[in-house]
Amino acid sequence: MEIWKKLLVSVVSIVMISGSIFISTGEDNTVEAATSYNNLKSKINTIMADSRMKSATTALTVRKASTGEIVYQYNGDIGITPASSLKLLTAAAALETLGEDYRFPTAIYTDGQVQSGVLNGNLYLQGKGDPTLLKTDFDNFANSLVKLGINRISGNVVGDDTWYDSVRLSAGILAEDEPYYYAAPISALTVSPNSDFDAGSVIVQALPSTNGKVAKVTLAPQTSVLQVVNKSRTVPKGYKNTLKITRQIGTNKVIISGNSPIGTYGAKEWISVTDPTLYTLDIFKKSLQAKGITFIPTSIVMKGKTPNDATILESKRSKPLKDIIIPFMKLSNNTHAEMLAKEMGKVKYGEGSWNAGLKVMREYVDAIGLDSTKWKFEDASGMSYSNKITTRELSLLLYAVQSEPWYKTYSKSLPVAGMSDRFVGGTLRNRLKATGVRGNITAKTGSLENIKSLAGYAKTKSGETLIFTVLTEKNKSSTIPVLDRIATMIANH
Repeated sequence: MEIWKKLLVSVVSIVMISGSIFISTGEDNTVEAATSYNNLKSKINTIMADSRMKSATTALTVRKASTGEIVYQYNGDIGITPASSLKLLTAAAALETLGEDYRFPTAIYTDGQVQSGVLNGNLYLQGKGDPTLLKTDFDNFANSLVKLGINRISGNVVGDDTWYDSVRLSAGILAEDEPYYYAAPISALTVSPNSDFDAGSVIVQALPSTNGKVAKVTLAPQTSVLQVVNKSRTVPKGYKNTLKITRQIGTNKVIISGNSPIGTYGAKEWISVTDPTLYTLDIFKKSLQAKGITFIPTSIVMKGKTPNDATILESKRSKPLKDIIIPFMKLSNNTHAEMLAKEMGKVKYGEGSWNAGLKVMREYVDAIGLDSTKWKFEDASGMSYSNKITTRELSLLLYAVQSEPWYKTYSKSLPVAGMSDRFVGGTLRNRLKATGVRGNITAKTGSLENIKSLAGYAKTKSGETLIFTVLTEKNKSSTIPVLDRIATMIANH
């Protein structure tokens, strides 16, 4: 689809009014079209005068969703770090490249034979990028092996993650973020601790125990991959809760420190693991052992490649992408974004790498008629501070995708303002709750230190839909309240 052709067919003139752009079509008189949005322009200008916006680098574009006409623009061609608003492109490219019904397979193979209940050979767990695997999936795999008559394994348990390359962290990940779930390493074989599918992480919780003793620590799922170093102390009720949970950078040592007052909820963190493949193998082996499958003393857990002539024992496929995209976009899941990038590269170019995946994303930008020189990104999640996008281009993307056959799925994946259900409201569930706004804005949020963004669609009081994209960086204080005022005002237009 050539977006510029669609826009230029209708555009007959452009009028600049007080720094804002108004585009008219042959169907509307230029002055009338500009005048009809003067009130909107005036109110936005008032909000943009907020000191929080003036102290930040700010850009804003508002378009008609029906025609793509710009009705307001401020710094629309300035490149600004989009944070997670970049996922708007990642999701669109993934739906286009992979398709709504795309599923990720996971399978168990062996290079041996089963005799008298003993599998004489290695057991291979082959991952191909499923970001939604849970411990229950490995329990089910173990059940299947028991049903095949296997009760002992004489070989090794081998994890095959070769579907993707071995580069674990995307460019731009800061050392201080590396221990946490939102910066989890990427592998074609990984496991999630919950139904949010925070792949590659473990939920670590510390609770008060007995006065003077260390806090009680639990891991979900239980794994031997993390080594807990507990330096905490349970203290009497009334003391300040200073519990902290983190992971020592470059290791799997989880450090628990601080005071845990009796009567408090302690602390909980989603901690990433250094190697998702070994983490997954650990969970898999524990599931096998829980079902009564034993191993010979020399059996080890290791990484390797499944032989071409191996025999498949069991397999499963993930939910379709149209379902996975809900937790991905609603909850702004960084790991999903990066796995989708590698998957796009693997499917299109046979290379499960960031280079190949980001190439696919840039090609999608070009294919729909956007200006790829205005899109500078080195990851798919928006974690990198080096990413730069203009609000004009981001709003054009939101206009263009409306013509895609998968747009209904795309639209459904966006957080909905003020809706309390996490898988509806997502990152907007606690924002924009006012009457007339709640439920009428669907938008992607973005947040990094000193960077905030909001981009999506607003159904206005008059019944039309406006596309708005607002990006801010170098914020001295949070601009979220201002972004919400802009979105509220647009919805009430």
